[in-house]
Amino acid sequence: MKKLFMILPLALILCFMAGCQDKATMADLEEFKAQAKIEEQNEAMFRNFTEEINKGNIEIFREVCAPDFAYYSPSEVTEPLSLEETMNAFKMHFKGFPDFNGDIQEAVTKGDKIIARSSITGTHTGEWFGIPATGKKIKFGAIEIWHMKDGKCVDIKEEVDTLGLMQQLGMELKPKEKELRKPID
Repeated sequence: MKKLFMILPLALILCFMAGCQDKATMADLEEFKAQAKIEEQNEAMFRNFTEEINKGNIEIFREVCAPDFAYYSPSEVTEPLSLEETMNAFKMHFKGFPDFNGDIQEAVTKGDKIIARSSITGTHTGEWFGIPATGKKIKFGAIEIWHMKDGKCVDIKEEVDTLGLMQQLGMELKPKEKELRKPID
């Protein structure tokens, strides 16, 4: 009988510990599910944004971006573009390349970040940042990192193959001419 009284509390303690572990595991699982749902919603919003931009809908920025949005392109600029400045820059892109199209090659969503590699195409049929229309078709790559907070994009850091784009438009990269040095007398 004494053994039964010793085993019974031990069995109860084990059952209690197993129940607590199960509750902790369930809480972890629920947290994981909630995070996965947020990540899924963020990526869906990003893909919808890309579709709308491809249609020329610049106003989509107002829907998906926070009011204090910042656009870093290239990613290490010290003064990012504001939401309005970003929208104006995209208007200039569409002025120069009316058929501007971004094709998402791959996207990864983790936590509050969306990382995407895209291929951009278009035809240079209008003036673009002072460069007269060339009629040339272009294709270049871009990598973007979106930072999300409360379902809104708070900033984008972007790297674009600007050199490849400029070369496709016929621009040349030349070294600066060296200054001629005067001989020392």
